[in-house]
Amino acid sequence: MDFVTIDFETANYSRKSACAIGMVKYRNEQVVDNFYSLIKPPRLYIRPDFTEIHGITYDDVKDAPTFAELWGGKIYPFIRNIPIAAHNANFDISVLLAALKWYGLPNPSIQYFCSLQLARHTWKTFESYGLQGIANKFKITYKAHNALEDAKTCGKIILMAAEEHDVTSIQDLINSANIEMKEIK
Repeated sequence: MDFVTIDFETANYSRKSACAIGMVKYRNEQVVDNFYSLIKPPRLYIRPDFTEIHGITYDDVKDAPTFAELWGGKIYPFIRNIPIAAHNANFDISVLLAALKWYGLPNPSIQYFCSLQLARHTWKTFESYGLQGIANKFKITYKAHNALEDAKTCGKIILMAAEEHDVTSIQDLINSANIEMKEIK
């Protein structure tokens, strides 16, 4: 089972304001690599209420690379040709697409799925399907709203769902859970 989990933190409500990214690569259900970076957002302002959530400040990102600087050398090579997953993928994929658009970068051809939808279709009686709620349910300890920690927890959820569905491939997991594999083009 090969996939990459991805998580973004943003500086404000603008989707193009990515200020951190975390990614974890899985090959044969094992972590083989991970990547974390702060990102200098296009507008160098982080809302104080967002800092309260993820802890990232202006000083943290003022000298960080921009999304455009990270994309070709780090981010895209990390995910190339492997399905990606995010918990609440609509958010993270919208951040990715907004950043690509802002910097005039072409959209890659990437397949992706949502671990939030996967969890809802796998464990139908949970009270909460947010990362923290599922982590609490399965006693996964992690630092919420740290992009790399969120990506790692997303991956653990996917592996537990695969075990629950008794499957060993992403496509079988998608089919068994009756969720959709989407594609960025």
